[in-house]
Amino acid sequence: MGGLKPHPVTFILSLLVVLYSVLVSQSLGLAFGAILMEVKQATTLASVTTLVFLIAGGYYVQQIPPFIVWFKYLSYSYYCYKLLLGVQYDEDDVYECSKGVLCKVVDFPPIKSMGLHHMWIDVSIMALMLVGYRLVAYIALHRVR
Repeated sequence: MGGLKPHPVTFILSLLVVLYSVLVSQSLGLAFGAILMEVKQATTLASVTTLVFLIAGGYYVQQIPPFIVWFKYLSYSYYCYKLLLGVQYDEDDVYECSKGVLCKVVDFPPIKSMGLHHMWIDVSIMALMLVGYRLVAYIALHRVR
């Protein structure tokens, strides 16, 4: 219904990217819970952090204010969104931007702001986040006696 690629490989890769994002966000939640050791505080901090990550990630807001534009690089949702775009579109894909006129997907402003290149770097950064957050949780729990 959304006009996405109907290929099984694209579907499987999209599922893997979403699962990867869930694992990274779960790791962040584990780290918050282990550091704070109080449910209300951890839930509040996780909710606020996730909201800021979603806003700064570029999916909901493309024109991020300059003073927080750097924050998107800390956001797991930024890398997840970028990977999902990379799974769905190629650099040479086109779409009908007006009647009878084809435009390149990479020139579409939201996609142009994210880019469709260096996907393995994004996968690696998310892997560092996954391991880093879990390591923080482990160290925080190890300090509790």
